[in-house]
Amino acid sequence: MKPFSDIGKSHVNTAIVLVSGGMDSCVTAAIASQECDDLAFLHVSYGQRTETRERKAFNDIADFYGIEQRLDVSIEYLAKIGGSSLTDERMDVSEADLESKDIPTSYVPFRNANMLSIATSWAEVIVANAIYIGAVAEDSSGYPDCRPEFYAAFQQTINTGTKPDTHIEIRTPIIHFSKSEIVKKGIDLNAPLHLTWSCYRNEDIACGTCDSCALRFRGFAQAGAVDPILYVAS
Repeated sequence: MKPFSDIGKSHVNTAIVLVSGGMDSCVTAAIASQECDDLAFLHVSYGQRTETRERKAFNDIADFYGIEQRLDVSIEYLAKIGGSSLTDERMDVSEADLESKDIPTSYVPFRNANMLSIATSWAEVIVANAIYIGAVAEDSSGYPDCRPEFYAAFQQTINTGTKPDTHIEIRTPIIHFSKSEIVKKGIDLNAPLHLTWSCYRNEDIACGTCDSCALRFRGFAQAGAVDPILYVAS
């Protein structure tokens, strides 16, 4: 079986890029655009609070890169299952605590496995040989499905559960990056960071105080760059 690889082990003709609309997936798309002959963008909604705004960001980023093959699907059953403040209005989105090692309320149980399964199905249909996902291990203390071990395990699932002549490689090019390194990489690649959306709470002006906003804001500050989006706190 083909081993899990972070990046650059083989040439990619067609790749699927999971694009949430956030900064990490945008920079991952920029990297994929440098490494692949052809890209297809996949956006997966799951009944999250900022679903409409994230979809807009996805389409804006896809337009920026001239992506013709794009798939926008919904797995709202994750909202029905619940267990996350991103999908359950009865739960409050936690205030940012970047020093905490606990799993935050924003964790959506096993979400990335659901998304990778969809990406794998589509990859078999369009004969893509890679799936890019903007997972970041810096988030792994809170999100167990952002760890390198998770992607290594899922690579084996793909190898085992697809047709014998199917070869699909999971690529996680920024998994070991800090947020500031992601910002710098995005700037270096002219990624459209101004089109992205990271806030867990709001769809108009970013709240600035949820975990996602705080990580992003700190990343830009540490990179010595100005975040192009507006925050309520600013």
